[in-house]
Amino acid sequence: MKLHKSILSIFLLSATLITACKKDLDVKPKDPKIISSATVFDSPESYKQFLAKLYATLSLTGQKGEFGAAEISAPDEGTTAFLREYWSAQEATTDECINAWGDGGLVEYHGHNWSDQNSYVKLMYQRLFINISYCNEYIRSVNDKMSGLDGSLKADVTRYQAEARFLRAYFYWCAMDLYANVPFVTEADKPGAYLPKQIKRAELFAYIESELKAILPALADAGTNEYARADKAAAWALLSRLYLNAEVYTGQARYTDCITYTNEILNSGKYALNASYPQLFLADNHKYRQEIIMPIACDGTNSRSYGDMTFIIHAGVGGSQDAANDYGIASGGWAGNRMTSSFVTSKFADPSGATDKRAIFYTKNQTLTITHPTIFTEGYISAKFKNITSTGAVGSNSTFADTDFPLIRLGEIYLNYVEATVRGGAGGDAVKALKLINDLRTRAYGNTSGNISTAQLNLNFLLDERGRELYWEGHRRTDLIRFGKFTGSGLLWDWKGNVITGTGTDARYNIFPIPASDLLLNTNLVQNPGY
Repeated sequence: MKLHKSILSIFLLSATLITACKKDLDVKPKDPKIISSATVFDSPESYKQFLAKLYATLSLTGQKGEFGAAEISAPDEGTTAFLREYWSAQEATTDECINAWGDGGLVEYHGHNWSDQNSYVKLMYQRLFINISYCNEYIRSVNDKMSGLDGSLKADVTRYQAEARFLRAYFYWCAMDLYANVPFVTEADKPGAYLPKQIKRAELFAYIESELKAILPALADAGTNEYARADKAAAWALLSRLYLNAEVYTGQARYTDCITYTNEILNSGKYALNASYPQLFLADNHKYRQEIIMPIACDGTNSRSYGDMTFIIHAGVGGSQDAANDYGIASGGWAGNRMTSSFVTSKFADPSGATDKRAIFYTKNQTLTITHPTIFTEGYISAKFKNITSTGAVGSNSTFADTDFPLIRLGEIYLNYVEATVRGGAGGDAVKALKLINDLRTRAYGNTSGNISTAQLNLNFLLDERGRELYWEGHRRTDLIRFGKFTGSGLLWDWKGNVITGTGTDARYNIFPIPASDLLLNTNLVQNPGY
């Protein structure tokens, strides 16, 4: 389902988890054009329209397309989009990305010296919890209506609600991964004036795990739902991520469970690697459902945003690049994000892409070394994502991208299985793990010249391979933390700790702080250690 900007506009019971809910919202408005919680489900179609709103929160920022009626207040509405904020938190804080704008918040991200006042820390937090609030309201409202439904509508709405619970579980997973101990509210908490309690990271882990397992029977079978909607495979994949990182979240390794749920996908018969790696990141990548298990849908005609793939593509174009012809953006690039030299040289012996085709970099008139972080022509540029189709045509809009973001794809699932096996998960097959890695590398090299042996398959190799396969797909910060390489001096990169060659950083940066503004409003919250 390509998302449309004309999604149902609806007033919800709470804008954020810390905002008191009005008690008079069940009163029907006098103006029939106004849609409220009392009238939103007056038509059967509205259940799916509201669900579309929940999916839209992954990429859109308000009710008027690319700008206007913003859900979160910020000087630049585009910065309030989930994808833009999440991508920045996961990439700009690592060796995969350094930004040239001189934006204080992003400079702090890359330098590992952010505080609870950082605007990006705050916007990410606000976006997560407004999205969770929308999901809660949908789930609660559907519960109230379910007894009056029957037949095929009831079956459809049951599935819709399961998808809403999946999205809520995903947003809570992001909150747990980024902020650890966060406010917690579900549909069981009735609207009213109250301050949400804070949940511990391990308890939130257990909640997310139980939710994903509970909704599995109601979700569509793997590969059978409408495009860009969650199905059983999406839930299996999120459980796979959850268990792969369980030791970080709870102190207890769960690699055996990770293998169990990756196997659900691998054995489903629905998925296979696409023959071409670069095709997965182009404007018609919706054609490759055999590998992209769940995308964030972007559509330059119908769902415009400055915070979805439009941001990722524009922000990575500048210098001497031909924005219009090579990247499909006639309005030009924003000259922001590029790779660190540390990442390029440590991951790709040949950064030209002639050997490993995953090395999709723009190097003309770019220096490898970054002496001045705010000069965009210093540092190689990732040319992975483009608003160009596999046939060379520009997307439907030369400003807003058609390219979908691969939120979950099979390449990650392969790597999750291999890592859980190498880390000792029961049920992991070493022969199968080696084959999965070499399948990825055979596609990357175009032949078996890049294949590795059993002796070469170790954790250090896997961290590098995850970088090669998944760079700029929003995994890097989480991966580095799991491997103990995000903070400290075990892995250095350009301008880590605001030092040109990199320096060790404090372990407190493994978790973002609760924004100071929320701490002032909600006295139930305790700040994360070190802030």
